[in-house]
Amino acid sequence: MAAHPGAIRTDRIRSTLKFKATDLRGGNGVTSDGYRCTAGFNTKNSSGTIYTLTAGHCPISDYYMDWNNQRIGYVAYSHFGGSVGDQATIRANDPGINPLGTVRYWRGTYKQIDSSRFPIIGEHIDRIGVSSQDTTGSVTNPRITVNIEGTQVEGLFESNVCALGGDSGGPALNGSTALGLLSGGTGETVCNSSSSGTYSNYFMPVQKVLNDHGLHVY
Repeated sequence: MAAHPGAIRTDRIRSTLKFKATDLRGGNGVTSDGYRCTAGFNTKNSSGTIYTLTAGHCPISDYYMDWNNQRIGYVAYSHFGGSVGDQATIRANDPGINPLGTVRYWRGTYKQIDSSRFPIIGEHIDRIGVSSQDTTGSVTNPRITVNIEGTQVEGLFESNVCALGGDSGGPALNGSTALGLLSGGTGETVCNSSSSGTYSNYFMPVQKVLNDHGLHVY
């Protein structure tokens, strides 16, 4: 067999190679202590420190991506009940994580989040969660107090969107505007992309969480 000089070439890479970081978006499944919830929105404080929002009734421990077990970070703040509502912030500081300012729709698209505000009655919302994926509905009450499994939670908003267990903490948005984080609600067992109108699920207003902790979406 004839030789083929130059058929194989070796190039020297003059830099340190690294593993690619795992992207973290709102709507991704996250786990802690064996329980699964959903990431809400990635946010920053005035110093640029990144916090991922989720529900306060989810576990208070280190969080990981549910699909590859990549560590995200530790819970910096968590509370469930009373006037503070249902909120938690995860310090997304693991070097293997790449927190992005987008929400992932399970049908394969991404929505950049540019703003946040309190919800308005009657407005459309998209809700994303790891269990029920993408569902839609509208805001039926912009401020309500509810009792979720024996705990009174104040200042939530109500929607007729469908949601399932594991969706807790997941994002509710209107276009590119962040509105809420799923807390709890009626006990539906199945959802699909058009499920709305017959459910009552409740959300922590994102704007209150941002105001409480000096954060902003990006």
